Amino acid sequence: MISHFNYLAFAIPAFFVFLFLEYRLALSLKKGHLFKYESSISNLSIGIAERLLNLFISASFYSLFFWIYTNYALFSIPNIWWVWLLLILVTDLVWYWYHRLGHEVNILWAAHIVHHQSEEFNFTVSARITVFQALIRNLFWCVIPLLGFHPAMVITILVVHGGYSFFTHTQLIKNMGWLEHILVSPSIHGIHHSSDEKYLDKNYGDVFVFWDKIFGTFQREEEPPKYGLTHPVKSYSFLWQHFHYYLEILAACKRESGLGTQLKIIFGHPSRLDQEIRPILEKKYLQHKVSSSYRFKYRGYLNIQMIISVILLTLITGLYPFFETADKLFLVGFILLTLINCGALMEQRKWIYNLEYTRVLTIFIYIFWKLDHMELLLPLVIMLFIAEQLFRISHLYRHYVLRYDRI
Repeated sequence: MISHFNYLAFAIPAFFVFLFLEYRLALSLKKGHLFKYESSISNLSIGIAERLLNLFISASFYSLFFWIYTNYALFSIPNIWWVWLLLILVTDLVWYWYHRLGHEVNILWAAHIVHHQSEEFNFTVSARITVFQALIRNLFWCVIPLLGFHPAMVITILVVHGGYSFFTHTQLIKNMGWLEHILVSPSIHGIHHSSDEKYLDKNYGDVFVFWDKIFGTFQREEEPPKYGLTHPVKSYSFLWQHFHYYLEILAACKRESGLGTQLKIIFGHPSRLDQEIRPILEKKYLQHKVSSSYRFKYRGYLNIQMIISVILLTLITGLYPFFETADKLFLVGFILLTLINCGALMEQRKWIYNLEYTRVLTIFIYIFWKLDHMELLLPLVIMLFIAEQLFRISHLYRHYVLRYDRI
């Protein structure tokens, strides 16, 4: 069993160790304002979902890499020390163009925009990667085994490449000295996350700065950047943050009758998309907030849900090969429901109590199915109904969980 354990699971608690260290350092430097609770929870929720769903696609892409390498490799590249240097350069070059196109093509930006929604810039932001973005990115990575790099080498270097980019999402390191002429620093990458006009569409590199200098997209920090989107997303909803831009593209296409025009919208530059569409969709899909002078108060309940999600993610990551398909689907479904629930809590959604009931029933359905006692499900539903009538659980829930704190 130990020999089949996925040791990448340890990266999850390591992430939170570094996050804790960054937060404590920020407090000691009187920079606690660099962290906002609701935004940090939102960032982590998106990262948990991507890591979870990526478990199902990572093995498939390794098989795809190997198939491409075996059947279509253009060169036979040996595994010697200097090849690793070449590989990291090639990997970062592929990343540059994947990343740049992700900002210049609407349908690709729809997947990547989530990474830029946060108005924070700290380690939690590095987690804002959607499974859609991971799928697109892996398709670009197929170029590397096509060139002739062995898939095992590719996977190894991708881990290193991704690990480095984690450390560029912080405001606590402002200058790396002479290294900034070679490597992407937090300051350089912070410019990429800026919504200031002079900083837009700059610094696409992930590890090395010279790609941006070669292709004319490099920009040093001159004034402190304002992080986030030029048109901020007015919601912490897990679902809205994932899908709002796809809805914007769809709404823009519905306004046009010609296929050619619609394709120009889908594959056009995001700056050409009508900026009035998002406010219209927000009025349609996002509930109206009564007052901006209140904020979500009951954090303990939400923290517990996040901790449970992280523990389950670590468990399924480490022991993935040992779970049956039904167990995997249950864990994925339960964690995703929990993450949706976290976003709904921060949004104070009125339907959240029904979602809670759905999560409870999901747990018991799974338990009864595993124990081969599905006949117990109906009595459980009846008991929950009676408990609601007798103790007004929904009223207690809304009173103690869905409540605001005056700012």
